Amino acid sequence: MRFEGTLTSWNDERGFGRIESNHGGEALFVHVSAWPRGSGRPRAGQAVTFEVEIGPKGKRAKNIQLAPVPRQPRQSERAARAQWGTATLFAIPAFLVVYVVVAAVWKLPLWVAGLYAGASAATFIAYAADKSAAGRGAWRTPESTLHILALAGGWPGALLAQQFLRHKSTKQPFRQVFWGTVLINVVALVVLASPLRQNVLPSN
Repeated sequence: MRFEGTLTSWNDERGFGRIESNHGGEALFVHVSAWPRGSGRPRAGQAVTFEVEIGPKGKRAKNIQLAPVPRQPRQSERAARAQWGTATLFAIPAFLVVYVVVAAVWKLPLWVAGLYAGASAATFIAYAADKSAAGRGAWRTPESTLHILALAGGWPGALLAQQFLRHKSTKQPFRQVFWGTVLINVVALVVLASPLRQNVLPSN
């Protein structure tokens, strides 16, 4: 079975790199011997198709083929990406308004703000480390870990990392799950801060 993905990193001196599947999951190791002959030296950013095999150190990609050059995005696709960008631009200011209102009405404890700040800092660092690992061909941070950090309150830091580091900012399946974690986190904050928590938390 063949999969589609992108060569996210390549170490030309050592002859290996990492391929990230379009369907998500951990990046796969790929050796230069799996590269098609006559296709030139591998370069990070190349779209490929590949098969998966189990090697001595786990799963790795084999039988690499270069994918056709992608077509130019249609107007509707460009509009969809613009909508993602607009959502990113206004998400944090909108959340600050919601947070201030919730804190004023239901007296949020100060540690909640500290939780968001700490989780955001940790998430930003995780994104930076993942991007650095991609460039070096090292082991990546699992996408599930990034989503858990976002769900725990680190999504503002994730948004800042996506914009300033340009990491995980265009991969649509990842971003769809990410925005789901944002929605769940904000709804949970409102519910747990309001009298509605009596309906979801067990009483003593």
